[in-house]
Amino acid sequence: MKTNKGFSANIFSSENDNRAILVRLTVGLIFLTEGIQKFLSPELLGTGRFTTIGFIHPAFWAYFTGTFEIICGTFVILGFITRLASVPLIIIMITAFITTKIPVLLHKGIWPWAHEYRTDFAMTLLLFYLFIYGSGKWSVDSRIFEMRKS
Repeated sequence: MKTNKGFSANIFSSENDNRAILVRLTVGLIFLTEGIQKFLSPELLGTGRFTTIGFIHPAFWAYFTGTFEIICGTFVILGFITRLASVPLIIIMITAFITTKIPVLLHKGIWPWAHEYRTDFAMTLLLFYLFIYGSGKWSVDSRIFEMRKS
């Protein structure tokens, strides 16, 4: 991230990379669909899942998380404020790691943990990629940055 042009320039600036769209689509579509499913299947992926994990007020946290996944996932797909949209999603991934993956490691061992964590690990790394490098050339951020430069 460039630091010499002010906060808003840093938010919208991006590497001039066409390939970032593949990362954005992967991350954004997964979060968008997971967020929607928290509303469509609350007993399995929403409130029920958050109850099983042990959250206090599981309905609140399931819908709160699902809403962020839908909104931030959509922003990532569009490449709109991608760096900012990545932050809540990184927090969601860290929370998922702590609440669901550490217990697998402690109770089942390294290999079941590695299997369970593979998708979360990949998603977290892709989110850090977007946070560091931005949304790429084919994005709303890139358009905004170009308009602000002129």
